[in-house]
Amino acid sequence: MQDKFKEVTAAYEVLSDPQKRQSYDMGGSGFGGGFGGGFGGGGFSDIMDAFFGGGQNRGPRPRMRQGQDALIRVEVDLNEACFGTERDISVENAVTCTKCNGQGSADSSAPAMCQVCKGRGETQQVQRSFLGQVMTSRPCGSCQGYGSVIQNPCRECAGDGRVRARQNISVKIPPGVETGNRIQLAGRGEVGAGGGPAGDLYVEIVEAEHPFLIRDGHNLHVAIEVSFAAATLGTKVMVESLDGPIEVEVRPGTQSGATVAVRGKGMTRLRAATRGDLIVHVEVQTPHKLNREQEELLRKFASSRGEKPGDVKIKGHEQGFFSKFRDAFGR
Repeated sequence: MQDKFKEVTAAYEVLSDPQKRQSYDMGGSGFGGGFGGGFGGGGFSDIMDAFFGGGQNRGPRPRMRQGQDALIRVEVDLNEACFGTERDISVENAVTCTKCNGQGSADSSAPAMCQVCKGRGETQQVQRSFLGQVMTSRPCGSCQGYGSVIQNPCRECAGDGRVRARQNISVKIPPGVETGNRIQLAGRGEVGAGGGPAGDLYVEIVEAEHPFLIRDGHNLHVAIEVSFAAATLGTKVMVESLDGPIEVEVRPGTQSGATVAVRGKGMTRLRAATRGDLIVHVEVQTPHKLNREQEELLRKFASSRGEKPGDVKIKGHEQGFFSKFRDAFGR
């Protein structure tokens, strides 16, 4: 009884000491000779099997299994994301073997009982532990845990019932999608082993960057530059949008950094018929170089407004137009 107590105590030290436990899991035997190498490298899982019924029969696993889901990413431009599109995509995944119709057998014969595990799908062996001799179960290596063996496996799929093949699939991309949205195509994923049903195919949207439009949810943003005179006197400019060129009014006295909202010219809302807005950001250009005549005219203009050289107006902490524009959208 005292010897058993020592073994249990030593085992507790191994399980509670990360260094000793790692050495044990790797098959170490430097723990008083009571355990370690005797598990044949089975490691910590064998101890848990001994405590929690590792010797219990779990039965063979089924040959027919549900297929896995598949994922493919498709890049769309901003115009396609707004108005929707249809894409033909090429997907390589597991499909039913046409030679054996997914059965895995070359002659359509039923799988025969495994002679090693006698149909149980697992083999048992006696191992030495700190509790004495323990019966443990492992998947049968002869039948891979199925409990049966395909005697004449299909040469095309090697008995799996599936082969890898490339398929062309048409996908309808609805208006209003954005990066990260997924379109589910039921039953177009990986076919299950043994003639099992196929999983689903998920098409994940990746939105390509637009040359000058920036998306912010349902709204679009664009930056334009106008001259000092145009901003002062007001003007109408043509701005490119997803709907083509549209006329935008810049009102007299527009300041650099001002915005003009064009209603209904933004992105389509997903599963809705409405659209967001196009926000036009205006930057007023300041001339870098003037000739003498222009300088004189500008001085007269400033004088007529009562402006004096050196006059400044402190406005506090403010960012420039483009820095604010970039910060707002993480650019």
